[in-house]
Parts: sequence; C-alpha cells; structure tokens
Amino acid sequence: MEEEKKETKVKQPKKAVKIISIIVAIIAVIAIIIGVVAINSNKTKKDGDAIKIENAKDMKAMLNTIYSKLEDQLPSLEIMEIDASDESQVITYTGVTEPSNIDKLVVSEPMMSSQAYSAMVIKVKDGADIEKMKQEILDNADMNKWICVSAEKLYVTNYGNIIFSVMSDDEWATSVYNEFKNIINNQNGKEL
Repeated sequence: MEEEKKETKVKQPKKAVKIISIIVAIIAVIAIIIGVVAINSNKTKKDGDAIKIENAKDMKAMLNTIYSKLEDQLPSLEIMEIDASDESQVITYTGVTEPSNIDKLVVSEPMMSSQAYSAMVIKVKDGADIEKMKQEILDNADMNKWICVSAEKLYVTNYGNIIFSVMSDDEWATSVYNEFKNIINNQNGKEL
C-alpha cells in the first residue's frame, strides 16, 4: 500500500507541471496576440488610414502638419478660412462655377505677395460633382495672380469629399503635394 501512495504522489506533480505549462503557453499566446493588435492599430493611425478632415479646424491642422515637415523649404505662410457663403471670394480663390457646392474653404498663401504660392483645401457638399469641380479649378486657376511672379506647377486632387490644390514653383508645389499624399496615405482621387 505504501508503494501505491508513492506512485500516486509522483504522478500528481507531473500532471501539475503539464497543466502549468499549458496555462503559461496560453498566456504567452494571448500576450503575443494583444501585442500584434496594438502594433497594427498604431501603424494604422500613423499611416493615416483613419485621417478625418471634417471641418476648417481639421483642414488648417492638416496644412500646418504639411508645413511643419517642410518649414525650411517654404516661405512664411498664412492659413485662413474663407467664408463659403461669400460667393465672390469663393469664385476668386477656387475658380469653380457653382460655389454653393462648397461647404468649407481654407486657403494658404504667403504673407509677402511677391512669392508665387497658393494652397486650397475645399470641403465639398454631398452630391456635388467633385471631378467637375477639380477640372474647373485646374482650368480657371490664375497662375499669374502675383505681382512679378507666376506659378509653374498646379496640382489638384481629392481625398473623399476634400479637394486639395497647390500651385507654386515646381519644387514647392511638388513637395507640398507629396506631403499631402503622405498624410492621406496615398488614398487620393484622380490627379489633375
């Protein structure tokens, strides 16, 4: 009888070690899964997959983010919201023929007007023809609106219901446009 008790005592610790090993393995797998999910959610936010541009504040913040990355390359710029109900100003800045389709308009230009640079962020109202509006911006942009200087390059694209446009010399326009595409993770519409 004593022999049987010894065998039972020896078998129980082996079972306990197996159970503990299984529990530790399960905890390790759960920890790995949680780590992978956390890394992927941070990557999504970092890559710009979830960027939302819903109002003038968001539009200004996006431009400030672009400019902070290019501050050594660009002139001193002012960012301002244009009253979307002021059809005259909206048409002057955008060149669109139906300004009533614009919900919000933010414009960025140099503090000194002798530098050819202009960027626009336009939130378009639901149901508006974004492609038509982009084409109108491209066709009607005044690349010579500055005193003694002209823009060399004009980019127009969209990100959902947001139209982004920048015109300037080739270097400034291209670097700002590329930063915009980085922010929206290259999820832009047709480029003009």
